[in-house]
Amino acid sequence: METAKSFIMRNPPYSAADYVLISRQLTKEMNDQAGSGRQVKIALLSSFTIQPLPEILKVKCLIDGINPDIYTAPYNQYTQEILDLNSFLYAFKPDIIFLFIDLRSLLGDHFFLPYQINSMGRKAMISEKLDQLLMLVNKVNLHSSAKVVVHNFEMPGFSPMGILESKQEYGICEAVQMLNQRLRESWKDNGQVFLFDYQAWSACYGQYNLFDPKYYYLGDVKFNFEYMPKLCDVYLGYIKPLLGILVKCIVVDLDNTLWGGVLGEDGMEGIRLGPTPAGRPYWEFQKFLLSLYQRGIILAINSKNNVAEVMNVLAQHPHMVLRKEHFAAERINWLDKAENLRSLAAELNIGLDSIVFIDDDPLNREIVKGSLPDVMVVDFPEDSALYVSSLQQLTIWNVLQVTTEDQQKGKMYAAQRRRQEMLQSSRSVEEYLRGLDMKAAIFPANDFTIPRISQMTLKTNQFNLTTRRYTEEQIHELAASNQYLIAAVQVSDKFGDNGITGLVMAEMGAKRWRIDNFLLSCRIIGRKIEDVLLAYVLEQARQAGVTVIAGEFIPTAKNIPAQDFYSAHAFRYIGDDGQRQIWELEVDQHFAYPDFIQISMG
Repeated sequence: METAKSFIMRNPPYSAADYVLISRQLTKEMNDQAGSGRQVKIALLSSFTIQPLPEILKVKCLIDGINPDIYTAPYNQYTQEILDLNSFLYAFKPDIIFLFIDLRSLLGDHFFLPYQINSMGRKAMISEKLDQLLMLVNKVNLHSSAKVVVHNFEMPGFSPMGILESKQEYGICEAVQMLNQRLRESWKDNGQVFLFDYQAWSACYGQYNLFDPKYYYLGDVKFNFEYMPKLCDVYLGYIKPLLGILVKCIVVDLDNTLWGGVLGEDGMEGIRLGPTPAGRPYWEFQKFLLSLYQRGIILAINSKNNVAEVMNVLAQHPHMVLRKEHFAAERINWLDKAENLRSLAAELNIGLDSIVFIDDDPLNREIVKGSLPDVMVVDFPEDSALYVSSLQQLTIWNVLQVTTEDQQKGKMYAAQRRRQEMLQSSRSVEEYLRGLDMKAAIFPANDFTIPRISQMTLKTNQFNLTTRRYTEEQIHELAASNQYLIAAVQVSDKFGDNGITGLVMAEMGAKRWRIDNFLLSCRIIGRKIEDVLLAYVLEQARQAGVTVIAGEFIPTAKNIPAQDFYSAHAFRYIGDDGQRQIWELEVDQHFAYPDFIQISMG
């Protein structure tokens, strides 16, 4: 049976009309089949007619392996939907809400007649609109755990004051700027609310392109159909990180990608790189990659070159921004690039679907696309002047939070290299583990750890027993309920700090606890940290008078490394309900912390 995604790939959309046609051609069977992908409930609230945005967003989601359930609020009913706790919005229980209020609707008659009231009147009007918006979003926060994405407001494209607009006391442009600024300040520290900078985004495409007067007057459509696919790309920039679909690694080619020219032919002195017209595009491209590295995305090399020559450039070229220490791994050889990508993923212990591949050669890109469909291959422009701008337009780099672990990730992978070298020189795994001088600090769920705890549930796929995903708001609710034991473990050793890299969540009953979530970051697999977490849970259960710990394993295509955890730790197999395996362990069984790891309670 053909899937929705394969049907879309066979009939690729190029225009808004194509997306709508495809959406309407998808059969019930195709939509049902899409249920195997990651599911998300999306609510769209707006002040004007937004059809066919939901249909376009659906197709965009399906292309990325996401199965969306989309609720579109009735025309211009966003206020009623939010204030009425019995509305369809709350019954729908969305994971994410997009609120798009246009400036015309917000200002009413003042959109055209802002100067029929004085400056004090304009200040009062903006203050009133701000209070209304804050009240509505606060209402959602109180009664829903959904992430809320609010559009800010585009600057008016026309002022009746013309060139004197900037001379006005609290003119209409200044008023809208102030409204946007106060919205940003109000939600800056609110992890549930995100302000989409629609003003900056609309400036990129042009207000007069995004607004079609003909459709506005015909049906109150205030956003041009043809730009709806681009707006959906922005929305996916919020949806994908919510689901844990994140870029973990950028794998780059070298010749005519990281620098201009071919190193083997031009030599280090002949490649184009640095503050010259020919070298600047590559120089700034490296700066762009460095900014993502500092944000937590690791870098790797996949290049057909000679190792010694490449290492010489990384070490000696005066204008190299990226040095050897910035790359977590390299494949510098004459092998097939797809095979190199498989090898890199295995070494870095990450999934192929978390890798972005950048190469100037169209043939290499097509080979990787055909061999490794999970890898995201960037359609790199031929003109190096467009390298940076083409990547800046992608929304794949987005995350919903940046943790301390993210900012240190590059250093952590460098330390991991040294661990691998130590493992290879050790006589046994036990000697290696004892020589690491590991420390494990166990922390409860609190304001400091919850962002990282949520991030791990969203991102971790391999050593993850249930792959249940939780937002920060959901973790807060579970922790506050006093019905869950939630503990995170921070791991360090003589090579450095791995950060918070392990998690256990257990639902606490009177005599029986159930492990709801148990996971390890790929960076610490094989270091017995799972034994630390299990020993901690059993210790806490015994103190609470619990007799049985129940464990669940929900198999996926990616969590094979975790499939034998329960059997290897003396759990008794109870059964399988078709979706999950059930295991049990008597709490009175002795299970100690590993004696080569120093344990502390944070």
